[in-house]
Amino acid sequence: MKSKEIKNITLSAMFLGLALVLPFLTGQIQVIGKMLLPMHLPVLLCGLICGWQYGAVIGFITPIIRSLIFGMPPLYPTALAMAFELAAYGFFVGFLFSHAKWQCIKSLYRCLLIAMVAGRAVSGLANIILLGIKGNSYTLSAFIAAHFTSAIPGIILQLTLIPAVMLLLNRTHLVPFRKKEYEKV
Repeated sequence: MKSKEIKNITLSAMFLGLALVLPFLTGQIQVIGKMLLPMHLPVLLCGLICGWQYGAVIGFITPIIRSLIFGMPPLYPTALAMAFELAAYGFFVGFLFSHAKWQCIKSLYRCLLIAMVAGRAVSGLANIILLGIKGNSYTLSAFIAAHFTSAIPGIILQLTLIPAVMLLLNRTHLVPFRKKEYEKV
């Protein structure tokens, strides 16, 4: 196994651990957890730092593992829908940022915003399917309330904290931004 693979696996395990533990900071109060979206931060960082493959896997398994270990979020339909949502976040942010012509703050924000919209769309679709299986409906107002209105504090937190962490990692040369044009490896 290559040194980079070992590093990415180790970092992914750390991000998984963070994603499992961070929701405890919200005091297990669902309303605050839905507002701050604590599991999203490590998944987005994992996609950016380790790559889209790791971000997608960690995003998918995190809510399922958390549901099985701690009982929160409920496995069906919440954790399953979140699994697809977080996998989409990890995939899109990692894929877009790694393929960006320039890696800079502007590019990082663009990738984050696209990933956030794509992840929410995937979650909406997953909820439509999962709730439809049980004969329930998932309305547009429920989608907007769950993924936009009540999530505004978490969105602001993500758009503030993730670029700050990435800038810090860039300045310390731990995860440097690529300044040259994208070259296929």
